[in-house]
Amino acid sequence: MPITINAGQRIFKLDTPNTSYICAVSDEPGYLGHVYYGTRIVDEDVTYLLRTAENPYVPSQNRRDKLSFMDCYPFEYPAHGTGDFRECALKVRTEEGYTACELHYAGYSLEDSVSGPMPGVYGENGQVLTIELKDECLGLKVLLKYTVFDDCDAIIRHTEIISTGMTLYLERALSASFDMDNDGCELITLNGTWARERHIDRKPIAHGFQGVYSGRGETSHQHQPFLGIVSKDCTYISGEAIGVNLIYSGNFYAGVYEGQFDNLRIMTGINPEDFEWKLGAGESFTTPQTALVYSKEGLGGMSRAFHDLYRNHLIRSTWKDKARPILINNWEATYFDFNEEKLLAIAKEAADSGIEMLVMDDGWFGRRNDDNSSLGDWFVNEDKLKGGLKKLVDGVNALGLKFGIWFEPEMISPDSDLYRAHPDWAIAVPGRTAGLARNQYVLDISRKEVRDHVFKVLSDILDNANIEYVKWDMNRPLSDLASLELPADRQKELSHRYVLGVYELQGRLMERYPGLLLENCSGGGARYDAGMLCYSPQIWCSDDTDAIERLMIQEGTALVYPLSTMGAHVSDCPNHTVGRVTPFETRGYVALAGTFGYELDITRIPAQDRAMIPGQVKMYHMYHELVAAGDYYRIASYSENRLYDSWMCVKKDKSGALLTFIQVMGRANCHSRRIKLQGLDPGKTYRIYRFDMESVSEQPYGPEKAYRGDTLMNAGIIINSLWGDYKGILLHIISEGS
Repeated sequence: MPITINAGQRIFKLDTPNTSYICAVSDEPGYLGHVYYGTRIVDEDVTYLLRTAENPYVPSQNRRDKLSFMDCYPFEYPAHGTGDFRECALKVRTEEGYTACELHYAGYSLEDSVSGPMPGVYGENGQVLTIELKDECLGLKVLLKYTVFDDCDAIIRHTEIISTGMTLYLERALSASFDMDNDGCELITLNGTWARERHIDRKPIAHGFQGVYSGRGETSHQHQPFLGIVSKDCTYISGEAIGVNLIYSGNFYAGVYEGQFDNLRIMTGINPEDFEWKLGAGESFTTPQTALVYSKEGLGGMSRAFHDLYRNHLIRSTWKDKARPILINNWEATYFDFNEEKLLAIAKEAADSGIEMLVMDDGWFGRRNDDNSSLGDWFVNEDKLKGGLKKLVDGVNALGLKFGIWFEPEMISPDSDLYRAHPDWAIAVPGRTAGLARNQYVLDISRKEVRDHVFKVLSDILDNANIEYVKWDMNRPLSDLASLELPADRQKELSHRYVLGVYELQGRLMERYPGLLLENCSGGGARYDAGMLCYSPQIWCSDDTDAIERLMIQEGTALVYPLSTMGAHVSDCPNHTVGRVTPFETRGYVALAGTFGYELDITRIPAQDRAMIPGQVKMYHMYHELVAAGDYYRIASYSENRLYDSWMCVKKDKSGALLTFIQVMGRANCHSRRIKLQGLDPGKTYRIYRFDMESVSEQPYGPEKAYRGDTLMNAGIIINSLWGDYKGILLHIISEGS
């Protein structure tokens, strides 16, 4: 089994197929310390790594210098106020204002099933270890939860905090913390802004605090709840990497603290800024889960571990393992200027080209002719859709297409019937004019009456017509935080209660409509996180659909999240965000690394581009399973070399692979490139075929001969120089006998 417990020595060892995670309890007074996280080892007793034998300040032997011990011991879940002056995971305040907390080991329990509440992991082939810590003075119980599966290299942690006596206030309640030595480690974070989300940022770790956070009420365009702690020599194929990813969709905190003895403390959880949670006697608080992975195969091994975890144990949608319908969204085609005739014209042309779904985006409801009104008024604008929604949907279905629709359920416009009826439903501080963004306010989703109203209007629309897909958007962050329903000593609970309200709403939606394909979105990629993946198997990756910009956005996203979750479309040129013109063929290759769809007016694009769509549709159906379920390998990074980009998807049984190569910059007097493949079976024999868009078929690439896998991975293949910028090539590598 994955978890081994030495009850006598109080050692806890968690094993995945390739890694081990060990924590243990020190001698009296019984502190839980982090011992080891890395390559799987056989020995369980490696407690010498706690360094207590070399430390003369162990409290049981030398209480006069207890604080010196506390400030260097590798606590598994450090608390505030009793001598550990580093960043803490837990800070508790009493009604008298005291904040000292000291946690001692109190016991453990073990479960052989994994079925916690959403958002969170699930699965039958796992175990959950609970280690109980107590502060007797506070009447506080802290349950550290560790989940391990026997089929993936991940440790999932979260914490339950219980007051058994007095009223307490949690000022800081992180999901996980652990300490490790710093052997010249570097820190990787994913940062950006709107239309430039999740760019990879790498830097050496220095003394003090380094990290990222969000205080926007959502994951944010600016930062991801992810940390990569990597060896200096770490690449995509070698070196050590630890990845930490919070399974949460709100304000987060993810950081590394290097202390005076050059050791590191890695922490993640809910952002303590503007957070507080009141615990009455007998009440509990549960933190979000966080996923930890370790890889000695560099960043590539880390990514594949995250992908396997999320595909197999996090995503729950009935669409999890299905090919997603190829959709066309009318947003960049029409923006707000459309009617029933225009949508049906797009649908007819799309159906003739093999596209499978029409998605009607913003502008179909209330008096929504621009972004200045009507959010909250979820009734059909019959000036645009004469005869109503069902008539349009039936018309689209008659053409052979599925139908999808856009909502922004969490928002409310000042110019709306809903706001005029319920101005108190908007988040705002009484007596203060709340700030607008995109001329809209945020509904207080923490309130049950608001959630019930939103669910009713959503279900009324979905019950009225055959709608098979919903794009759930959120186009502004939270600010001016106040809820009229919460008392003064609970106002700082609003941000977290808001996220829990969103989870409840989406959970109710999926329970009522289990076959619905839900895609989350937040002004593009501002809510791209593992919490949302529990409800939607795909998330809109970025509003920037330019193929070249997407190379960096999708590389950073794929560092943590499976390709099957990345909403990616072929859009028109010049691109609406950056103005770049790229070949239609290349746009298809880049979008193939995601869910694949179209964001354009198919009735107006150049004839040669439109003629290519049936071939791209066939390309998607040929390769989508390999892309969605295969192991991901990064071959080259445009963000590093500024010339070209390349990645592979390899079948689990290594019988086939798909290589994508994008030449971003053509260069004069430049010969071919040699590319070394990854992930193949060294002993298998493979043949290589190029997908030819003109004939929509596979043609032999290079000499018609077979190559052993070890040759392709060590000697490599030749990619001939492509004529011009922004050109791409797609190669299918197939093992003989497959």
